[in-house]
Amino acid sequence: MGRWFALALLPLPLLAYDVKQHYQKAEHMVPMRDGVRLHTTIYSPRRSSEKLPFLIVRTPYGTGPYGAAAYRTNLGPSPHSFEFEEEGFIFVFQDVRGKFKSEGEFTVMRPHKPDKRGAETDESSDTYDTIEWLLQNIPNHNGRAGQLGTSYPGFQTVHGMIDAHPALKASSPQASPSDMFIGDDFHHNGAFRLAYTFGWLSRNASARSGPSDQDAYAFDPGTPDGYRFFLDLGPLANANQKYLKGRVPEWNNYMEHPDYDEFWRKQNPLPHLKNIRHPVLNVAAWFDAEDFYGPMTIYQQIEKLNPNNQSVLVVGPWSHGGWNGHLDGGMLGPIQFGGEPARYFREKVQFPFFRYHLKGKGDLRLPEVLAYESGAGEWRSYDRWPPRQAVEHRLYFEAGGKLSWDQPEEYDEWDSYLSDPRRPVPSSGATLFMPGHVWMVEDQRFSATRPDVLAYETGPLTEPVTVAGHVVARLYASTSGTDSDFIVKLIDVFPGDAPDNKPNPASVRMGHYQMLVSGEVFRAKYRNSFSKPEPMVPDEPARIEIDLRDKNHRFLKGHRIMVHVQSTWFPVIDRNPQVFTNIYQAAESDFRPAEQRIYRSRNLPSHVEVSTLN
Repeated sequence: MGRWFALALLPLPLLAYDVKQHYQKAEHMVPMRDGVRLHTTIYSPRRSSEKLPFLIVRTPYGTGPYGAAAYRTNLGPSPHSFEFEEEGFIFVFQDVRGKFKSEGEFTVMRPHKPDKRGAETDESSDTYDTIEWLLQNIPNHNGRAGQLGTSYPGFQTVHGMIDAHPALKASSPQASPSDMFIGDDFHHNGAFRLAYTFGWLSRNASARSGPSDQDAYAFDPGTPDGYRFFLDLGPLANANQKYLKGRVPEWNNYMEHPDYDEFWRKQNPLPHLKNIRHPVLNVAAWFDAEDFYGPMTIYQQIEKLNPNNQSVLVVGPWSHGGWNGHLDGGMLGPIQFGGEPARYFREKVQFPFFRYHLKGKGDLRLPEVLAYESGAGEWRSYDRWPPRQAVEHRLYFEAGGKLSWDQPEEYDEWDSYLSDPRRPVPSSGATLFMPGHVWMVEDQRFSATRPDVLAYETGPLTEPVTVAGHVVARLYASTSGTDSDFIVKLIDVFPGDAPDNKPNPASVRMGHYQMLVSGEVFRAKYRNSFSKPEPMVPDEPARIEIDLRDKNHRFLKGHRIMVHVQSTWFPVIDRNPQVFTNIYQAAESDFRPAEQRIYRSRNLPSHVEVSTLN
């Protein structure tokens, strides 16, 4: 959901479109059913020979520039192409309640209320009331509305699909979160996403005194070094006293709900995705550092609960929002992707989808699933996800850091490392306060040789291996403590003679580059239940299953497949004291080193299971 740092990465548009010349702007305070008014900006074409549909974006990030004379530089979803503007829509931008110039109170991940009565509201009803007001008050429309949004605006889009207004004819939730405890912005498998949560909440969830054209509070860390900043912070309990000073109520809410309880469950929109009758374009990114679990589970739930829905899934080789934020989407950090995937999506998928469903123009022929295959650099079309032809195979950990397709024969074998929360493994080799996006494909050699990281590797592949579908790590692990985190990373190791990229402004050498393909964390006390944590028994092996999330990546001939195992990933993930406790209330004295063992024997065969097309 990261507006704070995501927008800073977007290059300036290379093209120009004079919005003011072609569109008339109007600002309204649109009343909701409970009397709260939401600030809504509408751009209508100055000249049009046809009645037009509405295209709606609801956002907590501001709809400025504010004022009748101040115009946006683009109206469509991308600053790099203007198909939407040139085609002609009535563009609607709305500050959600409690943000910027809208009235009311802002609630982070506002839960859906399935049994609303009278003047009760939620994001679904606010969307419904907005569409109804537009139909009654804005002239020259064709009676159709569409909605789209990326990240938190994608979450708004999902809620607008629930109990939808009859005029809503097309939705595109893009990189929307679904479950903030299991797999999206604020937690992954119960482990707290420290840097991101701190940064996002301090920027976007601070208390305000009333409507304004500015965010209420912007935190200044005073350093570009996030690793040092968050290590100096100490235990999470110090955050309020040292920095937040009570200005961010939602941080306090999170500290009061360390486990998966009703507070987290009710924020999840997945149970409510029923009776969705209009077409949906679901968009996700293979290298999204914030919200990949969300869009994939939203698509799966729509398919499950609405089998006749015209739902399409598109997954590209982008970072969070990169399909609209980058000109062609052909590079993420030093990793190159062929075929201009961002431009292709905008011109061949997103624009035709809305043009067809809102204006009845064009001949829309999209597959059920359009998935970019990284490594190969090509789009693939499937009639379902995961692909029907994918077959599960296992890569087993072996002695000497080897990774093998064959199950081990030995008994009572393991590898060990000492995990020290006072010296955690960095999540990136770069000096950044916020993790950003590039770390999702970053060269892992900065951590591969640390003594608290285990590395397992195949030999050079004699044939390509295409992973398409599930990637699941099953560790048999023990700790000398009573709790621990376990992180598993799937890595593509390039050959030593891999050519360097051209252009190559950062002078990155690609020989033996360790490209992060997928990585995930699991907090061991939740191995049996996210709601009822249980301590680990010291030095007793336990099965830890970690869903590394789906992938569509080809490991090319001559490359190697590598797996890393570690217990810290800082500051993306907060430090586990490695004793069973409420980590949000832990003291510095609770943080202790622990010996971790990863078993690789016939009876305890730690491995990574991959779905492959080979």
